[in-house]
Amino acid sequence: MGICISSASSQIRHETNKVGSVLEEDYCKKSYSVCGIQKLESICSKQGRKGVNQDAAFSYQEYGEAKESCLFGVFDGHGQNGHIVSNIVKNRLPSLLLGQITGETKSFELWKQAFETSFKAMDKDIKVEENLDCSYSGSTAVVVVKQGDYLVIGNLGDSRAVMGRITDDGGIKAIQLTTDLKPGLPSEGERIRRCKGRVLALKEEEHIPRVWLPNEDAPGLAMSRAFGDFALKHYGIIALPVVSFRPLTSHDRFIILATDGIWDVLSNNEVASIVWAAESEEAAAKAVVEAAAEAWKRYPSSKHDDCTVVCHFLQNQN
Repeated sequence: MGICISSASSQIRHETNKVGSVLEEDYCKKSYSVCGIQKLESICSKQGRKGVNQDAAFSYQEYGEAKESCLFGVFDGHGQNGHIVSNIVKNRLPSLLLGQITGETKSFELWKQAFETSFKAMDKDIKVEENLDCSYSGSTAVVVVKQGDYLVIGNLGDSRAVMGRITDDGGIKAIQLTTDLKPGLPSEGERIRRCKGRVLALKEEEHIPRVWLPNEDAPGLAMSRAFGDFALKHYGIIALPVVSFRPLTSHDRFIILATDGIWDVLSNNEVASIVWAAESEEAAAKAVVEAAAEAWKRYPSSKHDDCTVVCHFLQNQN
């Protein structure tokens, strides 16, 4: 079974397809049983104060032909049509990735190729979409495939994946699984400058390097990789994901995927602790989103960003 959300829509829609049921609403949670094994997961999204919620997320169980395989991801849109882009990616990327997979894939190189090929195809689909201008609109993506006892992670932009790992004393610590791909990273900034893009921070936010066109003070993109943003594609913004492989251990308890509206105000360890302390697995994602909403109140001069979280539990916490 699977669940899928898009908070940009206020409609609630149920349908069934090959990969499971689809649910769209502002907040959703799900627990389900597959072959007698309890699978637990929660997803929550909350609109910020920047307008329409541009975040989207999905989760699919029994993804592909391999046993014990699932797929989950979050997407953070930006720009005038960012909410449209994130929803296009949410709806189409699973099938594009599935089309690159045959049976049980255990080779990291095959997974890397599958992610890179499907992300490239996804970006092309967005570019040729009729009546959709994505010159200055796009979306991040962080997508995880769990197959058996390992993870494959594809990252594009500044959404983030974090692992919750139990410690010897019974506590929980956060292991960051992805790097936030921003123009302030030396390797990312170097690529952008090599392609004649500019990396500069505004005076009022000197801690946030942004990407600008060579001869125009636009658009000021705060990430270095994304779907869309075609006005910057010749200036160093790419849709090539960073793909990584991680074997799971018996100490790993859950995976958190979240858009930067969470990470801008909460640390990795704070988020992992909130999930660990939640009253149930189903309540975990909502607890993180509510904590982030409270944390945003400490920054009254900043606009509260959209917040979306997927919590995927590897083992029951009880």
